[in-house]
Amino acid sequence: MFVAASTACFPDLSLDDALSRLVDLEYTHVELALSEQNQELKPSQVAARFDDAVVRCRQLHRLTPAAFSLDITAEGDEYYRQFAACCRLAKAVKVVSVVVPGAELGTPFNAEVERLRALVAIATTEGVVVGLKTEGGRVTQDPDTVVVLCDNVKGLGVTLDPSHFVFGKTNPISYDQLFKYVCHVQLRDTSASQFQVRVGQGAIEYGRVISQLAQVRYDRALSVMIGPLPDTDHSAEMRKLRLLLDSLL
Repeated sequence: MFVAASTACFPDLSLDDALSRLVDLEYTHVELALSEQNQELKPSQVAARFDDAVVRCRQLHRLTPAAFSLDITAEGDEYYRQFAACCRLAKAVKVVSVVVPGAELGTPFNAEVERLRALVAIATTEGVVVGLKTEGGRVTQDPDTVVVLCDNVKGLGVTLDPSHFVFGKTNPISYDQLFKYVCHVQLRDTSASQFQVRVGQGAIEYGRVISQLAQVRYDRALSVMIGPLPDTDHSAEMRKLRLLLDSLL
């Protein structure tokens, strides 16, 4: 296992500035957020100007790319076309894990299974693993549902974000059944009342998460996902969690 951080931690910075900040904070690996909100790494632009995207993803200030996190807003065939382009990009820069969100609550289960099967089929041709993100407000908010999806979609992995099993819960939800499927991890500290709190003030048991991952021989990224908080030194929080995770590995 190794520690990484997402460019999504810096929503107001350019990609270059976000990468420079991560280098200053002594990170060595980066999770790249490919979103239509991003001026430099949009899925639509990856599909339209693939060679330019490859060049951009190879200029990472000596950081090693650990994963892609995809936010594709297109629909229908265009959705799958952009996803395929992002998977080709992942292969080109030697990224294994591609994070995708689950469907919104209320989506028919069979429809989500078919979507995920199509994504896994596309990703497999490029040697990429799809990591379905655990997330509140989506079908992946329930760990048991995630297990059923993984069992129905051969090759599907899980991007574990423990915060969604803590925030808004009187008692944290157990997600032990997910560890054997995990292909990527995103971390911040979270309490029942606040989705993100200062490191050490929440309920995320980093040591336990790492121990459980070690038992299933997980050897990929622990990606820091800390956004700016009011009246908080963002850089200090980013550094604090990196040091804490490093100390536990």
